[in-house]
Amino acid sequence: MKLVTAIFKPSRLDAVIDALGETGVSGLTVSEVRGYGRQQGKTEVYRGAEYEVRLLPKVKVEVACSAADAERVVEAISTSANTGTIGDGKVFVLDLESVVRIRTGERNEQAIGS
Repeated sequence: MKLVTAIFKPSRLDAVIDALGETGVSGLTVSEVRGYGRQQGKTEVYRGAEYEVRLLPKVKVEVACSAADAERVVEAISTSANTGTIGDGKVFVLDLESVVRIRTGERNEQAIGS
Protein backbone atom coordinates (compact mmCIF):
# COMPACT_ATOMS: atom_id res chain seq x y z
CA MET A 1 0.00 0.00 0.00
CA LYS A 2 1.06 3.56 -0.68
CA LEU A 3 0.18 7.02 0.59
CA VAL A 4 0.30 9.57 -2.22
CA THR A 5 0.55 13.16 -0.97
CA ALA A 6 0.39 16.05 -3.39
CA ILE A 7 0.83 19.76 -2.68
CA PHE A 8 -0.19 22.13 -5.47
CA LYS A 9 -1.96 25.39 -6.38
CA PRO A 10 -5.52 25.76 -5.01
CA SER A 11 -6.82 26.75 -8.44
CA ARG A 12 -6.13 23.20 -9.70
CA LEU A 13 -8.09 21.36 -6.97
CA ASP A 14 -11.25 20.68 -9.00
CA ALA A 15 -9.24 19.36 -11.94
CA VAL A 16 -7.26 17.05 -9.64
CA ILE A 17 -10.39 15.71 -7.95
CA ASP A 18 -11.99 15.04 -11.35
CA ALA A 19 -8.85 13.26 -12.61
CA LEU A 20 -8.65 11.11 -9.48
CA GLY A 21 -12.32 10.21 -9.83
CA GLU A 22 -11.66 8.98 -13.36
CA THR A 23 -8.86 6.70 -12.07
CA GLY A 24 -11.26 5.06 -9.61
CA VAL A 25 -9.97 6.61 -6.38
CA SER A 26 -12.63 5.93 -3.75
CA GLY A 27 -11.50 8.46 -1.15
CA LEU A 28 -9.13 11.31 -0.50
CA THR A 29 -8.34 13.98 2.07
CA VAL A 30 -7.90 17.66 1.20
CA SER A 31 -6.20 20.24 3.45
CA GLU A 32 -5.52 23.92 2.93
CA VAL A 33 -1.84 24.52 3.69
CA ARG A 34 0.77 27.25 3.24
CA GLY A 35 4.41 26.97 2.30
CA TYR A 36 7.12 27.78 -0.18
CA GLY A 37 9.67 26.04 -2.34
CA ARG A 38 12.26 27.47 -4.68
CA GLN A 39 10.29 30.65 -5.24
CA GLN A 40 10.72 31.64 -1.56
CA GLY A 41 7.39 33.50 -1.52
CA LYS A 42 6.53 36.53 -3.63
CA THR A 43 6.21 40.31 -3.45
CA GLU A 44 2.78 41.92 -3.77
CA VAL A 45 1.50 45.50 -3.77
CA TYR A 46 -1.49 46.48 -1.64
CA ARG A 47 -2.75 50.09 -1.64
CA GLY A 48 0.54 51.28 -3.01
CA ALA A 49 2.63 49.55 -0.36
CA GLU A 50 4.88 46.66 -1.34
CA TYR A 51 5.05 43.68 1.00
CA GLU A 52 6.49 40.19 0.93
CA VAL A 53 4.34 37.06 1.15
CA ARG A 54 6.64 34.32 2.41
CA LEU A 55 4.15 31.46 2.76
CA LEU A 56 1.96 30.90 -0.26
CA PRO A 57 -1.45 29.20 -0.11
CA LYS A 58 -1.43 25.61 -1.39
CA VAL A 59 -3.69 22.56 -1.25
CA LYS A 60 -2.59 19.17 0.05
CA VAL A 61 -4.36 16.05 -1.21
CA GLU A 62 -3.69 12.65 0.34
CA VAL A 63 -4.75 9.35 -1.23
CA ALA A 64 -4.20 5.88 0.25
CA CYS A 65 -4.07 3.28 -2.52
CA SER A 66 -2.67 -0.09 -3.46
CA ALA A 67 0.92 -0.21 -4.68
CA ALA A 68 -0.37 -1.24 -8.11
CA ASP A 69 -2.55 1.91 -8.37
CA ALA A 70 0.04 4.39 -7.06
CA GLU A 71 1.59 5.25 -10.43
CA ARG A 72 -1.84 5.91 -11.99
CA VAL A 73 -2.73 8.19 -9.07
CA VAL A 74 0.59 10.08 -9.39
CA GLU A 75 0.11 10.48 -13.15
CA ALA A 76 -3.46 11.76 -12.73
CA ILE A 77 -2.36 14.34 -10.15
CA SER A 78 0.75 15.41 -12.07
CA THR A 79 -1.13 15.91 -15.31
CA SER A 80 -4.15 17.71 -13.86
CA ALA A 81 -2.22 19.98 -11.45
CA ASN A 82 0.30 21.11 -14.07
CA THR A 83 0.06 24.75 -15.19
CA GLY A 84 3.61 24.95 -16.50
CA THR A 85 4.54 27.77 -14.13
CA ILE A 86 6.69 27.97 -11.03
CA GLY A 87 4.99 26.76 -7.87
CA ASP A 88 2.99 23.94 -9.48
CA GLY A 89 3.89 21.71 -6.53
CA LYS A 90 5.15 18.23 -5.75
CA VAL A 91 3.88 14.68 -5.33
CA PHE A 92 5.27 12.39 -2.63
CA VAL A 93 4.76 8.61 -2.50
CA LEU A 94 5.29 6.88 0.84
CA ASP A 95 4.98 3.28 1.95
CA LEU A 96 1.86 2.76 4.05
CA GLU A 97 2.39 0.16 6.74
CA SER A 98 -1.14 -0.36 7.99
CA VAL A 99 -4.69 0.97 7.63
CA VAL A 100 -7.75 0.26 9.79
CA ARG A 101 -11.30 1.27 8.85
CA ILE A 102 -12.71 2.37 12.18
CA ARG A 103 -16.37 1.54 11.45
CA THR A 104 -15.86 -2.09 10.40
CA GLY A 105 -12.41 -2.99 11.68
CA GLU A 106 -11.29 -3.92 8.16
CA ARG A 107 -7.55 -3.72 7.68
CA ASN A 108 -5.10 -2.80 4.94
CA GLU A 109 -6.26 -3.35 1.33
CA GLN A 110 -9.88 -3.99 2.39
CA ALA A 111 -9.90 -0.77 4.42
CA ILE A 112 -8.88 1.45 1.50
CA GLY A 113 -11.29 -0.07 -1.01
CA SER A 114 -14.76 1.32 -1.61
